[in-house]
Amino acid sequence: MGGKISANRIKIKRVYERRSPEDGTRILIDRLWPRGLKKEKAAIDHWFKEISPSTELRQWFAHDPARWNGFKRRYATELKSHTEQLEEIRKLARRGPITLLYAARDEAHNDAVVLRDMLTG
Repeated sequence: MGGKISANRIKIKRVYERRSPEDGTRILIDRLWPRGLKKEKAAIDHWFKEISPSTELRQWFAHDPARWNGFKRRYATELKSHTEQLEEIRKLARRGPITLLYAARDEAHNDAVVLRDMLTG
């Protein structure tokens, strides 16, 4: 089915932030469970760990902003092999707002930013 999703349907947020009514469906997109966070407190509706960056890419990137452009390019390539999961997220976004959750401290340089841009761009 594919297709782009309206940007106002997809928010991104650190998983450690409190749930809010505007979040809609909350989707964790990291491969690893966030450190120190209990499942009940996370208030996650779905966990799509399969679409997170590969271990190799995550370790190469190491949240280094100098590697951001390379990370975006490589992760976008990896995402192309996850059509089922991407379509599932698109379906959720068509039903209502979604929030892509990530654990990284850097709000501008993380996998949720790349995924949101791919879904809306």
